[in-house]
Amino acid sequence: MRRLDGGRLLVATHNRGKLEEIAALLKPYGIFATSNADHGLPEPPETGTTFIENARIKAHAGVAALGIPTLSDDSGLSIAALGGAPGVYSADWAEQADGSRDFAAAMRRIHAELVESRAPTPWLARFTCALVLAWPDGHEEVFEGHVPGRIVWPGRGDRGHGYDPIFLPDGFDLTFGEMDRWEKNRLSHRGRAFAQLVAGCLG
Repeated sequence: MRRLDGGRLLVATHNRGKLEEIAALLKPYGIFATSNADHGLPEPPETGTTFIENARIKAHAGVAALGIPTLSDDSGLSIAALGGAPGVYSADWAEQADGSRDFAAAMRRIHAELVESRAPTPWLARFTCALVLAWPDGHEEVFEGHVPGRIVWPGRGDRGHGYDPIFLPDGFDLTFGEMDRWEKNRLSHRGRAFAQLVAGCLG
């Protein structure tokens, strides 16, 4: 497994909150992270059918644009009673006509579809995060983390982002939306994928 030894890293995202989380995890290793937004880079169409495929598309697009190592993640919420939806389309479910994202509307849609499905509770779900770290020579490392849990309604908490308020991880009484950011980072799907990256490429 290839090491990433300090220097600059592009994080292929326009999400400032995601960049801040990732940058904080990388800072102890002397890695300075910037985002697509910092460089005015568009995000390529996510045409993959898996989280890993979409992360790979974004990572290699970043490498092609700037010529530096690029880290991309693709993550989402999969709900068993909805056949795994929204899954890789988690962000799309929040997409609005003006291009903005409204996750409150997406959470209402999830609840409505669960009610319509008449699926019994608990509504089992899991968050997945796929990470792809790509280098200019085409080499890549791939990691994937998961957190099982269930959907709660109404949502609880105003921390985190996305679907965090309706996701209760197994073994906890707080939703991701209620957790302190650092507590969530330790156990989240992204945190688990990053632990693999740290062990393989930074440790």
